[in-house]
Amino acid sequence: MKVAVASDHRGFNAKDKIVAFLAKEGHEVDDHGCKAEDSCDYPDHAFTAAEAVAKGDVDYGILFCGTGIGMSITANKVKGIRAALCHDELTAELSRRHNESNVLCLPADLVGDALMKRIIETWLKTEFEAGRHKRRVDKISRYESDGHAS
Repeated sequence: MKVAVASDHRGFNAKDKIVAFLAKEGHEVDDHGCKAEDSCDYPDHAFTAAEAVAKGDVDYGILFCGTGIGMSITANKVKGIRAALCHDELTAELSRRHNESNVLCLPADLVGDALMKRIIETWLKTEFEAGRHKRRVDKISRYESDGHAS
């Protein structure tokens, strides 16, 4: 699986650890920065990673900032992205099963390394349930395309 990753300066160390973890698990990683702990603006990196997902250049995206909120807000501005901010395995699983999330946002300041890895493992292995959930995701996609949910 090919995964885009990105962070701001507060998420840099977490991203670095997860890049190594993903590679060890056999995933191809497309790193959209940042490349150091120097202060930077999270939208610069979130947009490029989310666009890679939306274009189909990668399968999924994983974004890191201090709270995960800024990355989530930014990624969700990109057409075709359903970014989910997750703090545990259950929210990660449900974001995939019910919402077909394609970008995972993680709070680097709030979640430890071991939990972060479990969240990512859960998120990557969980399939979209479809059924009634597909109808709801389709409404989001229609609204995104033409401003009408039905």
